[in-house]
Formats: sequence, structure tokens, C-alpha cells
Amino acid sequence: MALLGRLAGKCCRSLLSEPSKGLFCGVLQPVWIKSCVGAKRHLLSEDVVKLQGFQQSKLAVAHLLTGSEGNYIDLFKQKMQRNELILRDELKLLLHLCQTPEEMLIARDAIYRYNAENRNLLYGDFKFGPVFMRLCYEMGLEEMAAATITDNDMKGFFIDTTSFNIAADMLFIKGSYESAMEVLRTMRDQRVPFNKDTVTLVTAICYKLNTTESYKICTGLIEEEQTKGHFIPRHAYCFAVALALRRNDLQKAQSLYLQIMSSKGKICQNFKVVILTMSGEVTEAVSFLSAAMLPKSPTFVKKMEFSQEVVDLLRLRSDGRPIKGKVDEIVTQLERGGQVTQQTLDEMLCHAPTGKRKPALLEEVSRKSRRTLRPLQFTLLSE
Repeated sequence: MALLGRLAGKCCRSLLSEPSKGLFCGVLQPVWIKSCVGAKRHLLSEDVVKLQGFQQSKLAVAHLLTGSEGNYIDLFKQKMQRNELILRDELKLLLHLCQTPEEMLIARDAIYRYNAENRNLLYGDFKFGPVFMRLCYEMGLEEMAAATITDNDMKGFFIDTTSFNIAADMLFIKGSYESAMEVLRTMRDQRVPFNKDTVTLVTAICYKLNTTESYKICTGLIEEEQTKGHFIPRHAYCFAVALALRRNDLQKAQSLYLQIMSSKGKICQNFKVVILTMSGEVTEAVSFLSAAMLPKSPTFVKKMEFSQEVVDLLRLRSDGRPIKGKVDEIVTQLERGGQVTQQTLDEMLCHAPTGKRKPALLEEVSRKSRRTLRPLQFTLLSE
């Protein structure tokens, strides 16, 4: 349809040339954006999901199309009903205009058609997979995401690691661990490479499943990544340690813990106390807790916190032993010092990392041209 082509062409050209300033500052603030910006992510940081940047792009696209003749999504649906060829820029625009689950059904049918029409062609530098997955993430459509990415008819469409990671993460959040594992199996079967985020997701899902098979998968993946010389995130090691403890494999938990390069974080310190306690080394656990106490530290110094369930385990394992009194004394001092938290080990594990922090000054400078001092132009229809 000529109108559809003109709208897509006009918008794509505008998106490639309009400066970012003012496009989404107070313009078109629908509820679906406001409700999703603060969406909770358990494992992947915003650096990976990039949900907020994607939502800003959607706002800018909606702003650029305001006042255009006809409804783009309705026109696109009519084009599909006539079995007309779907163009690359038209599909990009469609995916940036979807705001409801009903419109996502049209988008899903569109990517199926597009994949069938272009199965033997290279898609160029633009990857549609992450965009579709961010839409599903934004609208809570994890079942659609899982069904689409694991469908054999869509093989070759989701060719990137990010798409699978986002799908697995949203399923993890919903507690759909079996479906998340199926997504990662599909990823491996299609030979999409794993990265460090994938390794963290696999170990986390295995930890939640807590079965003999999942334990085998978890330890096997860690060993495979080590053999290849790949970097294994501390978060992944922690999930593996936790699963080994849940499977009563204390020796494996100790071995995995010793492989963590930097174990100064809160979760690692808590696991150290657990491993020492379960190994019968209660005296060593008490010494470690004593060293962690900061009775006269300034308020701005961050104190190490220990989970209530960890100190409760230490108390339980010291019952009937001469060291019981010392344990109670240390735990009481930690509680008075605000170093005992009600946060469980599971809650410590299942959190999203903060991601990379960008210095404010550097970020501000990068938005302006060094030659003209004007805002830099950018492409909103990004992957």
C-alpha cells in the first residue's frame, strides 16, 4: 500500500535525522510506559535488557507519526490480509508502535510472515529478535515469547544471544523455570552462542528446579566453560554453590566457592559462613563473623550484612557445644549493630545486578558534537 510505504519511509527517515532533544520530554506519556519503566528484573541488568531505552524510542516513534493519515497498525493488518510482501522498515516501525497485547498478535504474525519470506536472505545489521522480546517483556507476554522463540518455524529469526537471554529472564521472573530451560535448550540446539549472562541464567534456573538433572546440567556447564577458558560470573558461581548445598553436596559447594575470583560481596560472605558451619568448622565461622563486626565504624561505612537464616544455622550447629555461648554473643552484637538482615539467601541470589554505571559528566559530553556543540543525532530504531 502506497500510504503504508510513505508512512514507513517518512518515519524511518525522520528517526535517522531527528535529534533526541525534546522528542519524549512530556510528550505522549501513556500508562503503558509509566507502568513499565520501573519493572522488576531478577537477573539481567538494564544494560542487557535495555527496556527503558526501547520505551523511549517507542515514544519518539509515536510522536513522529502523530497526525499521519490513517492508523499504521490497521493499514499493516490490511496489507497482511492481501498477502503483500512485508518490507524491513515497515516491520521495524510496526514493532515500535505496538502498545497492546492485541497489537502484539499482529506483530507476531508479521514476524512469522517476514521470516518465511526472507528465510534464505541476510537481514543485514538489524536484529528483530531483541525488539520483539523487549515488547513481550514490556507487556508481560512471557508465554508468547517462549512459544515464538522455541517454534521450529522461527528458526533463523532469533539469531542473537540477547533474544534468548531476555526470554529466559522473563520466564524466570514468572517462575516458569521449565519453560525457561526449554528456551535455553533451543538456544543450544540452534548453536546460538552462550555469553556470561546466559551462564548466569542457566545456573539460576537449575538452582530453582533443584533436580538431579538440573544439578548435572549446572555443574556440567560450569566445567565446560572452565575448559574453554571462558569467564564465569560470580553470580553464576553463587547459584552453583547454592544448588550444590541444596543437593547436600558439600564437597562440590566448597570446590565451587574456592573458584570465585572475588568473594568480598555480601552473598559470597554469607555462603562462606554457611559452608564453614556445615563443614563443622564452627570456630572458624565465629572468627569470620567477629572480623566482620564494625562496632565503631562511621555511618557512611557500609557494614557487611548476614542473613537471619545464616546466623540461625550457626546457632543450631553450635547447640550442645562449648562454643555456644560465644556464638550467641557474636550474633547478638551483629544484631545490635544492624548487621543481621531478614533478607534470605534466595532473595540475595535472585536479584538484578546494577550494571555498568556511566559517569554523569562523560554521559553529558557524549550527547553533544565536539565540533558544533549541538545534540548528536541518533538512530531510535536500534536493536
